[in-house]
Amino acid sequence: MQPAADATVFIVDDDAGVREALAWLLRSRRLLSSTFGSAEEFEAMLQGGFAPAQPCCLLLDVRMPGMSGLALFDKLVERQLQEVMPVIFLTGHADVPTAVDMVKRGAFDFCEKPFSDNALVDRIEEALRRSSEVQAARREKGVLQHRLSELTERERDVMRLVAKGLPNKLIADQLAISVRTVEVHRARVFDKMEVKSAVELANLLRDL
Repeated sequence: MQPAADATVFIVDDDAGVREALAWLLRSRRLLSSTFGSAEEFEAMLQGGFAPAQPCCLLLDVRMPGMSGLALFDKLVERQLQEVMPVIFLTGHADVPTAVDMVKRGAFDFCEKPFSDNALVDRIEEALRRSSEVQAARREKGVLQHRLSELTERERDVMRLVAKGLPNKLIADQLAISVRTVEVHRARVFDKMEVKSAVELANLLRDL
């Protein structure tokens, strides 16, 4: 599956030659890119309220003057952006152990310089697919949380017991209400949560 047409690869490297070469490589594979000459420049974009609205990933040099790629990665983790914007570190041989540690902390991958163009693009495309999946999951979670917010307190009470598989009679006994009232609330919960069964409701709540 090809990345979305609006997917963007951010490139942060202090070497203009590297930035230009990577941008050219991505253009040749019909991938959009945006380049930054320093970690500080990229962080300024984050501080401006940047919130990824399309699939994206970050090619990040480990060693740069001023703020290092590692320090910038820490800031991404603080903002919980490392999943929605997967990070691929670009590293020299001496920095491989450090890059491996970053992968353990949530970076997507690392590519050692000099890297294979095909191998790098393969990982970039995989990172963009991951970004798309994470964004889709977050959007779906937001929709579900909105549906939950539409429930009344009593509907929430009924929903929790329905999701546990309790029959209407036991729910009525536990909540000290009539079976008919349980049936009404149950129907409203199914309607608002857009499900058709208790099993579907339970699966939905588990995903949340």
